[in-house]
Amino acid sequence: MIDGDPGFDVFGMDVSRFGDWATRPYTNAKVQENYSRRFSIRFPNEELPAGRPLRTTPIYDKMLAEGAQMGESYGLEVPLWFAPEGEEDKFSWRRSTDFEHVAAEVKAVREGVGLLEISGFAKYSVVGSGAADWLDHLLACRIPKPGRMTLAPMLNQNGKLIGDFTLSNIDDEEYYIVGSGIAEEYHLRWFEESLTEHLPETADVQVIPHGTGIVGLSIAGPKSNELLAKVSDEDVSKTAFPFMHIRKMEIGNVSCLVGRVSYTGDLGYELWMEADVQRYVLELLQKEGEEFGIRSFGLRALNALRLEKNYGSWAREYRPIYGPYEAELGRFVAVDKEADFIGKSAALQEKSDAGKATPKLRLRTFVVDVNDADVIGDEPIWFRRGSDKNAPDEVKGWVTSGGYAHNSGVSVAMGYVPQEIADEKHGWSIEILGQRCSATLQEEALFDPKGRIMRA
Repeated sequence: MIDGDPGFDVFGMDVSRFGDWATRPYTNAKVQENYSRRFSIRFPNEELPAGRPLRTTPIYDKMLAEGAQMGESYGLEVPLWFAPEGEEDKFSWRRSTDFEHVAAEVKAVREGVGLLEISGFAKYSVVGSGAADWLDHLLACRIPKPGRMTLAPMLNQNGKLIGDFTLSNIDDEEYYIVGSGIAEEYHLRWFEESLTEHLPETADVQVIPHGTGIVGLSIAGPKSNELLAKVSDEDVSKTAFPFMHIRKMEIGNVSCLVGRVSYTGDLGYELWMEADVQRYVLELLQKEGEEFGIRSFGLRALNALRLEKNYGSWAREYRPIYGPYEAELGRFVAVDKEADFIGKSAALQEKSDAGKATPKLRLRTFVVDVNDADVIGDEPIWFRRGSDKNAPDEVKGWVTSGGYAHNSGVSVAMGYVPQEIADEKHGWSIEILGQRCSATLQEEALFDPKGRIMRA
């Protein structure tokens, strides 16, 4: 209250975790649901039904018809996985009925082409002659050139992560930002404060949140380029449309903003469109993708795919208690750029401390030897130095997220450990449901560690 920042992550108590959709009747329904469950434990795969469905996209019924098992994110219904007729989630601390079906979705992406609805991400346009200067001050990355996109960390004054976005330069006076959907109001508040505090009144900058007025679909997998080429007359070859490029193009009969990027870590594309044509684009992709074995996949398969690439996620690996170098995002922080971006001095200090053996943390990925349960987050990470089995184990870190990486056939955990032992490959174990499971540091990504496939 005094300094404007509590120094730790209070998002779980922040009113910005709800939007205008959280009306009084909705709140009453959720309060009654919570009270009725006051002696119940929520399972990690349990989705609570009160007040739902509330916000839906134009293809909601199409997703349901395919067997989509829905979750709720910032009030919006989002596909988690796709179940055959008669199958549904069974609540469990261990692997549930979704396991083999999520595996099939992952296989479809890695071997052919998968289709994912991405409308749940938050989308913003930043327009005006002063847009580039303001973004250069707001974000820690370098501002991309027209037609390019980049990963864009956002820091607070203390140099801690308060956002991770993809920033796209459409034409120097129009930028497109995509970030976590659950943090939309949280980030809008920060944008507005920054506009007020760091720009003269005459500055020409406008931030436009799109909500579900702009929706999206992603195609990913080795056949995704062939599919995109079928639905567009434009040249989408590697040389004409390289990795991390973005442009407006005609998809069938409608205009979309298409970026060559995918959170799966595979060859892939994001297609953004106005809500009233999403259904058309979906049906076009499904029809033209039949010859490639196109299959819809949900957020649980996406989680399995991103774990193979050591990709972190907002509110898990990226939170206001971690700095960008702790979170392995240092390569996206342009400390040598001219702009005095928010948190720059703190980021410089963190970078200068990077080689010192201090209590600072590092984000690491582990392959875990498990039975029928995977991490869900907050499990303790134990460490024993050396080969002496009688040496004491100590809790040295904690899991932030994880799950089963179906394509690689291993259980994966991401978490933070002290910098001084962060590169020790052996000696680790992770406690899952009261059982200590041995773990091995994963020194490089399980899938496409050099990034050749996503750039192909």
